[in-house]
Amino acid sequence: MTVTGSDKQGEMPTSSPTSSRLARAVTGRSLLLGAVGSAAIGLLAPYAIHVLRGSYMALDFSTPAAVALLFLLVAGPNLLLVRFRQKLALTTAEIITIYSMMVVASAIPTMGVTAQIIPLTTGAHYYASPENKWDQVILPHLASWLAPRGAAPRSPVIGHLYEGLPAGAQVPWQAWLPALGAWIPFLLCLHLVMICMMVLLRKQWVDNERLAYPLTYLPLALAGADSGGRPTILLRGTFWIGFALAFLMGTLRGLHHYFPGVPAIDLTSNVTVVKDIWSLSFRLSFPMLGFFYLVSVETSFSVWFFNLLTQMGTAIVKFLGIVSSENLGIYGARDPLLKYLGSGAFLALVGSNLWISRRHLKIIWERAMGRGHREDDAGEIVSYRFAFWVMVAGLIVIGWWLAASGMPPVVVPLFLLMAFVFFIGLTRVVAESGMAEAVAPSIAPASVAGWLGIGPLGPKGMLALGLTYVWCSDIRTFVMCSAANSLKMAQVVEHKPHRFFWGFVIAIAVALVSSMWLTMTRAYQQGGVTMNKWFFEGAPVAQYKWVADWIVREPRPSIIGLVITAVGAGIYILLAAMRFRFPRWPFHPIGYCIGSVWIMDNIWFTCFLSWLVKGTILRYGGMKGYQYMRPIFLGLICGQFTCNTVWLLIDQLAGGTGNQIFWI
Repeated sequence: MTVTGSDKQGEMPTSSPTSSRLARAVTGRSLLLGAVGSAAIGLLAPYAIHVLRGSYMALDFSTPAAVALLFLLVAGPNLLLVRFRQKLALTTAEIITIYSMMVVASAIPTMGVTAQIIPLTTGAHYYASPENKWDQVILPHLASWLAPRGAAPRSPVIGHLYEGLPAGAQVPWQAWLPALGAWIPFLLCLHLVMICMMVLLRKQWVDNERLAYPLTYLPLALAGADSGGRPTILLRGTFWIGFALAFLMGTLRGLHHYFPGVPAIDLTSNVTVVKDIWSLSFRLSFPMLGFFYLVSVETSFSVWFFNLLTQMGTAIVKFLGIVSSENLGIYGARDPLLKYLGSGAFLALVGSNLWISRRHLKIIWERAMGRGHREDDAGEIVSYRFAFWVMVAGLIVIGWWLAASGMPPVVVPLFLLMAFVFFIGLTRVVAESGMAEAVAPSIAPASVAGWLGIGPLGPKGMLALGLTYVWCSDIRTFVMCSAANSLKMAQVVEHKPHRFFWGFVIAIAVALVSSMWLTMTRAYQQGGVTMNKWFFEGAPVAQYKWVADWIVREPRPSIIGLVITAVGAGIYILLAAMRFRFPRWPFHPIGYCIGSVWIMDNIWFTCFLSWLVKGTILRYGGMKGYQYMRPIFLGLICGQFTCNTVWLLIDQLAGGTGNQIFWI
């Protein structure tokens, strides 16, 4: 992967490779340190939310834990080695390898896998009651191999998970082994498919389309990718201005938790526009301010504009009393009609991008068939042939597993299509817009159920859809997006790039084992109901309420939903065509894709500020002014995430809990 220097807007400046092959290689020590970092994230991220109930460090694509650990490594021991023992210092390629492994690991411990799978496979047993009748509506259709052995309402393996073990009792690992033995191979297969898909699309997105990849700017700067291997950003006063501002604001909040007399500046405010109909949130997020600064003003404008437009439209519809009675679950957009509209937009987003990539996809097919030129995939971490056939085999295994879990075989292809449409589409959104806190407008289970109704699914198929909430419900982080950003940064690796792939595999395995052990042992020791309330109560209750409601009501296919999905796709195609036809067209279709999601209601103001600030800088300072100010915004990201880490350490030492510095 050849790296060229560039300071163009939307591109990450990188440097030419050094003369030493070792300086460009994935080394054994980088894999070892990456594994250590992955284990640390696997243990500390769930500990932070379940025990300390503090800041979320691995909840979103922003991967705060990985950023903070990278900063502490680069600004601490490695900086000393650079100064006094240059030969022992980590190279840029090694630092990027370590960081990429930690980024991939961050997709596992909380929202990605572990904090979901334990409650979502047991919640129906624990929260079953005479009122909801889940023991009659849901549990008879649940395959026994998907839950721990002996699972039943009020059984010890379930009750102790949520309420804690009696004195002297041990964690019932033997009861969990069959279920984990069924789930973990499936999840590993899913993650391999995600990685292979991003290997196949990397060249198109990075080299041909030159997407922005805002989440890679800070780690590449800390790794010295644009400065000959030295983290010169640490010498920039502007970086420390941004760092200090975010760190100070977070520190005031942390001190206020222990000493109420210390003032904490509230960065969130809500203004009622129309009583009981529309409330507008004004929230300042330092990390998101930094990420949005790194994308084009056209993109940031479209993101906040389409969100405000959606909020206004929703308020008008609510004022007129137009309400949809469909139950598509709680994830994504707030209104069922917007979920359908967003599903259509994502279908068009992925479909149109695959069409644009058709020449590249033809090259992939030729390489998969053993034809073509070796130079076509010479710089990838694995060959196109390997990635393609692993992807195909993985999809077959995933489809078989879903059918075995109770999903009707005829439904499996449609479900997999929508699942990966949302995964690929959301990865594209993050790579292009800097939406490090993004969610999709809908999820695959909701879209499939809405389009088909209960008929083709039946109760067992409906429950199988509900169980996919483990890995495709609140998709605020997943391995595909982490891999995409890591492969962008992997351009600094030119020797033994195949080790990068094995770094991904190691990171996933280490994070999965460590986070599973930590979460399971803490749940049985202290009781899941005392841990993170959303993961151990909110998520499983929402999941099974949705499943039970559909089984009881037996909804028919939503014709209106299908029509609105088609309309959503048409609007996206129109926006994309107008952008292609008119160079000065101000609206980027990416903004339309995510404008309706609930999290944008909290981020729009930060996006607006970033757009306003960057637009002003470009207008009066040009590209030179933009580049001069960029370290400030990178400092905002780094300062916030480092502050979170420091205060989690203080909370552990002081015995404090509930000191949440950062959410989004």
